[in-house]
Amino acid sequence: MGRLLISTSSSLILLVNLLLILNGENRFVSPVSAESRVHIVYMGERQQNDPKLITDSHHDLLATIVGSKEAAADSMVYSYKHGFSGFAAKLTESQAKKISELPGVIHVMANRFHSLQTTRTWDYLDISSHSPFNLLHDTNMGDGIIIGLLDTGVWPESKVFNDEGLGPIPARWKGHCESGQLFNGTTDCNRKLIGAKYFIDGFLAENNQPFNTTDNPDYMSPRDSFGHGTHTSTIAGGSYVANASYKGLALGTARGGAPQAHIAMYKVCWNVPQGQCSSADILKAFDEAIHDGVDVLSLSLGTQIPLFAEVDERDGIAIGSFHAVANGIPVVCSAANDGPAAQTVHNTAPWIITVAATTLDRSFPTPIILGNNVTILGQAWYAGKEIGFTGLVYPENPGLRPALAGVCESLSFNHTSVDGNVVLCFTTVIRRSAVTSAVSAVRAAGGVGVIVAKNPSDVMGPCGDDFPCVVVDYELGTQILFYIRSARSPTVKISPSKTLVGKPVSTKIATFSSRGPSSITPAILKPDIAAPGVSILAASSPLDPFMDGGFALHSGTSMAAPVISAWKTNPFGEPIFAEGFPRKLADPFDFGGGLVNPNKAAKPGLVYDMDTDDYVHYLCGVSYNDSAISQLVGQAIACPSAKPSVLDVNVPSITIPNLRNSSTLTRRVTNVGPPNSTYKVLVEPPFGIAIMVTPDILFFHSTAQKISFQVTISTSHQVNTGYYFGSLTWTDGVHNVTIPISARTQILQNYADEN
Repeated sequence: MGRLLISTSSSLILLVNLLLILNGENRFVSPVSAESRVHIVYMGERQQNDPKLITDSHHDLLATIVGSKEAAADSMVYSYKHGFSGFAAKLTESQAKKISELPGVIHVMANRFHSLQTTRTWDYLDISSHSPFNLLHDTNMGDGIIIGLLDTGVWPESKVFNDEGLGPIPARWKGHCESGQLFNGTTDCNRKLIGAKYFIDGFLAENNQPFNTTDNPDYMSPRDSFGHGTHTSTIAGGSYVANASYKGLALGTARGGAPQAHIAMYKVCWNVPQGQCSSADILKAFDEAIHDGVDVLSLSLGTQIPLFAEVDERDGIAIGSFHAVANGIPVVCSAANDGPAAQTVHNTAPWIITVAATTLDRSFPTPIILGNNVTILGQAWYAGKEIGFTGLVYPENPGLRPALAGVCESLSFNHTSVDGNVVLCFTTVIRRSAVTSAVSAVRAAGGVGVIVAKNPSDVMGPCGDDFPCVVVDYELGTQILFYIRSARSPTVKISPSKTLVGKPVSTKIATFSSRGPSSITPAILKPDIAAPGVSILAASSPLDPFMDGGFALHSGTSMAAPVISAWKTNPFGEPIFAEGFPRKLADPFDFGGGLVNPNKAAKPGLVYDMDTDDYVHYLCGVSYNDSAISQLVGQAIACPSAKPSVLDVNVPSITIPNLRNSSTLTRRVTNVGPPNSTYKVLVEPPFGIAIMVTPDILFFHSTAQKISFQVTISTSHQVNTGYYFGSLTWTDGVHNVTIPISARTQILQNYADEN
């Protein structure tokens, strides 16, 4: 299928296809006090172009509230003056209320914190550097494109920032590299890393302790201690590095999706638990990035459920990204890592490209050879020496509940000898904490390895000092357990992990990848697209505990493309499965339009184009008031008296969450193929749903390159249902431009079905 959010070059299409970001859980930092804290005063589009005059007006406005220009200077944290107008300042609640009532102020919101969302990839997506006939070479590997990232900074000494063979820094670039702690803005940057800034004032103003580099090592500079920003920068635009691996696993040539592109890092996240990123700092980074001249922005940030509405200024990402997109800069965000539960997707504004995570066609099988000569292939990142045949035990207690002793996160060895043995345990915990607990307990008891039986979660990691910890599923775990119970002296041999690439390893939606529908506006399909995001090898910081030789394997939701094609299948043409409970065929709430296919995306035939008018339609449809919309877009807006339907927003999907009788909606496609083209419609209706498309043939010619069509959808169901899925395809015999259809019948409206 095809989708284009804004007009862009083919190089930029490639670039936006090729960003991958990671995710983590959210933790909040304590405010300074209840009396005064950072508030963001949002004033919408700039009313003039002189940044100094804008900043002066911010100080003048603030002075009317705090009493003097001196007090205003002390209170001011940031002035937003490039991409939009506003400022961050330390205010009491009463001062915030007073300033919110002043003319020109759209909204005042308290500062809040966001958290991080955190080789084989490009060959898998068929844009290998070895093939002269793909999008990578058609776009000269992203030459001249500037990728901006809001993240944890960069480790500039990494080989991925080598600028050998790169062209000059684009003349349009207005940014620079900022010096700071262990970071020299002159010598640490080059033609690859052309921008590096850090934003911490909003973070510090909300901390109850000074920034502490002893307890939480970090640098008051663009330097990356966390490793996350270096990792994502590599994936987006890192230079070629041969023989990259993690302890010999995933060995190959590491590079970014656009290896000739330039990188600009905006450090907004700091090394406290899970990485904290202040809204005030994020908005300032957006403001600077718009001014500097980046071509695309990648954000590795999220919040937590429940979400703020996309039109609520407390969602700094939605507001900042709107202004970036309005300035021609695509913004790509991760879907978050709260899966596999439904309605957990983040970053749901329609102007944001929201991306889910899939696995690669790569795995790390680890042979477990039982004493009866049966070989079981578990999964691990074990690069140590082979564990020769040694004892294999499963902890059990006497009595009515013997299995309690073998629970991984609460192992009990009162009736089991562990010293010198490998231990089998079972867990129902999805997260990796159960593996970590088991390894700690077994090592303390003198054990030499752990086999963990659990539900698949796609999140792997080493167990420290090359201690073998191998994961299997319940079926294989039970097979091992039955062997232990049947053998007089059960033994096992564990071999180092291998790297397996290609068939028969298949693509899956990662268990952790957040799922739709959107909990805010379910009629806007989110995520938009899926891209590889599991066990991705990329550069990292030396302070990353999982780094080896400059590189680390990390997993998380990813950033990909605004152009979607070949949905519902992976590059091998096989169905995509969604890991979860239970495993199932993936649907649009798992992967949006489908797995990114960069080569097909370069020549989509038709696109579902969106611009500011579409976003205004959306904002009116969700009942945002005229004044706020006008300030946001920088021109007078009057929403129609009859509220527009969100169903008519020109997204490349059709999602109807509350179908009762019938609904008619409109879509518009733009021809980007041969001027004289004819497309016919093909419909696969969801179960129990009837669909009629008018017209059912589209005739494009030199004076008609944009055509609208209507879709009428009706249900035959007489009861409330879940979502059923189908598709609508326009085909000219060469291009098949497909969008997903998701429909839920709701005879009884607003009904929470817990059955």
